[in-house]
Amino acid sequence: MFTGLKRLEYRGYDSSGMCIDAIDAPTPTGRRESASGDGLANGISADGTSSSNGRVEDRSSPIIVKCPGKIENLENLTAEYVQQHNLDTSKVYKHHVAISHTRWATHGVPSSINAHPQVSDANADFVVVHNGIITNYQALKDILKKNGETFVSETDTETIPKLLKFAYDSMTAEAGSGEAQVPFPKLVMEVLTKLEGAYALLIKSRHYPGELVACKRGSPMIVGIKEGPDGSSSSSSKVSSGGLGRAASITRLRDQYNDSHWTGALEAWVASDASAVIEHTKRVVVLEDNDVLHIVGGGYGIYNTRQADVETAVPRRLQVLQLEVDQIMKGGYEHYMQKEIHEQPEAITQSMRGRVKQQKSAEQGNPYLQQRIKLGGLVETRDTIRRSRRIMFVACGTSYHAALAARQTVEEMVEVPVVLELASDLLDRCCPIFRDDTCVFVSQSGETADTLRALEYAKARGALCVGITNTVGSAISRATHCGIHQNAGYEIGVASTKAYTSQIICITMMALALAEDSISKRERRDAIIDELGALPDKMRSFMQVQDVAMKELAAQLKDSNSLLFFARGNNYATALEAALKCKEVALIHSEGILAGEMKHGPLALVDEHLPIVVVATRDSMYKKMESVIQQLLARSARLIILCTAGDATMQEYAKRSDCQLIEVPGTVEPLQPILNIVPLQLLAYHMTVLRGHNVDQPRNLAKSVTVTD
Repeated sequence: MFTGLKRLEYRGYDSSGMCIDAIDAPTPTGRRESASGDGLANGISADGTSSSNGRVEDRSSPIIVKCPGKIENLENLTAEYVQQHNLDTSKVYKHHVAISHTRWATHGVPSSINAHPQVSDANADFVVVHNGIITNYQALKDILKKNGETFVSETDTETIPKLLKFAYDSMTAEAGSGEAQVPFPKLVMEVLTKLEGAYALLIKSRHYPGELVACKRGSPMIVGIKEGPDGSSSSSSKVSSGGLGRAASITRLRDQYNDSHWTGALEAWVASDASAVIEHTKRVVVLEDNDVLHIVGGGYGIYNTRQADVETAVPRRLQVLQLEVDQIMKGGYEHYMQKEIHEQPEAITQSMRGRVKQQKSAEQGNPYLQQRIKLGGLVETRDTIRRSRRIMFVACGTSYHAALAARQTVEEMVEVPVVLELASDLLDRCCPIFRDDTCVFVSQSGETADTLRALEYAKARGALCVGITNTVGSAISRATHCGIHQNAGYEIGVASTKAYTSQIICITMMALALAEDSISKRERRDAIIDELGALPDKMRSFMQVQDVAMKELAAQLKDSNSLLFFARGNNYATALEAALKCKEVALIHSEGILAGEMKHGPLALVDEHLPIVVVATRDSMYKKMESVIQQLLARSARLIILCTAGDATMQEYAKRSDCQLIEVPGTVEPLQPILNIVPLQLLAYHMTVLRGHNVDQPRNLAKSVTVTD
């Protein structure tokens, strides 16, 4: 459990907790008799659990430990509990359910009381951990208070276990003694109808020992499956010829206590991210919205509350993760962010692999029939995109900056109006979207909540929806009509680095693919494709040198209170992204400013103390950026100029003034932002280390923003 929590540390958290069973669960025979109403009233079952009114009950409360701060605090607190209560840690349970959680505070301050798991009452009849936000929790809370419930935490989550207990007591009273106990998933489904908002829930109960229910809406959730004592699949889980894993070993909700699925062993790991399960199994099922997963004994069933028959299991594909444990390790680097910055040459190579034909064909024939960019995900929709009224990119944060960096390339190649929208702002404005629009949704995780809501909004209005994500099986990749997978590899650092450069590559490839039949664009298009092939080596050529140089520069800037980044054209995105990295990890106030707006306010901030980074590589904006540099030097600005290696003009400025140079290799203008951002990522990284902040877990931030405001 602790290992799984540590694998999810990068997602951001401020407290943690866990709940484990204190005793073994009942045998299937005792449970089946209870479910049929034939159990002994007020007796003792064979496994030592008491039976009351025909229902097997586990009267032993689970063990719950939770605390604010790091997972190490939870480990220490758990060790103290084990020692104080003389628990036998070597005991092997036949059936055992444990749940754990790292909380990122949304309702209530980080504290032991507000940490998850949250319980229904002092006996912990129902125990819940929750990712997401319940938007109608206050109304539910008021109703429960009127029915005598007392709340101890400030969280929205506490309403869920209390609502479960209220529903259980009500349904039990209506059923009467001697009736079969309401199935656990059916009870949960009843409660889900009352919840509004986004959630991923894990639920266990003393009334249903040895059982776990997991459900989701809007928040990511997967279940890793390992069957049999050696982890191999049992005969009941063979993959069908259609490529689908079994629907479930439990096909009907009422069959949950049948003997058929108790013949083999089952281990299941339910998590919000694949990194928490990869050490145990690579066989996973990605749950979809409104799915309810029920794990009991040696089997599981997946139901969906939107189906006409909610008691029949739904088929879900059993996938094999293309992920290795070493991909989620630091691999000799001190931090994940440092590792991922240095992985960028390989990441962009992987993004292009099999998609870009680096060398022109020497064969005779029509050159326009020689396909140099092949994007399988867009084959069927390419013509539709070309005919669009406009192309709209929708994203948040770093993904928005990647779309901004590539916007000009799309406009140039496709000659269709291109607009950019922040997902949250698009929803706030209820932006008009039409059936002949193409909306491209960019998200590293594929689970960003605002982007997902915007996708649903656009889809409902009939637009063609294209996804660009780095996560196979993510919500955005499933919900869009078509798309491009980044193939950049697993990214763990909260501050996105390699996903940013990979996203620019993917959007650029999309633009080149859409311009494939344009005669007028052929020469320009070929020049960009040729440079795509040279890009990884160019990035490697200066990365080590700049790493040392940026560490020295970081030592000079680490005590600064503010930083400004000026740029124009494609590199405006570079300025915004560099400023974001300094905010995210170095915790320095920084602004990315469009240099054309300098005289409209920002120039008033310029003095000899404020560090200013100016991006002035040799592109179509070069002359304009040179003018900006001259104006800043005339005001004694403290300048750092990012320029093309060997630029004599910039070297002359450095000689005449105290400004410093950051030199990068030159390339074609659409790809220059990819090289320009690397030294600025390194600068942000080294400033963070020198300032003593946590690089991979910046305060108040999470890797995947799976809740909306």
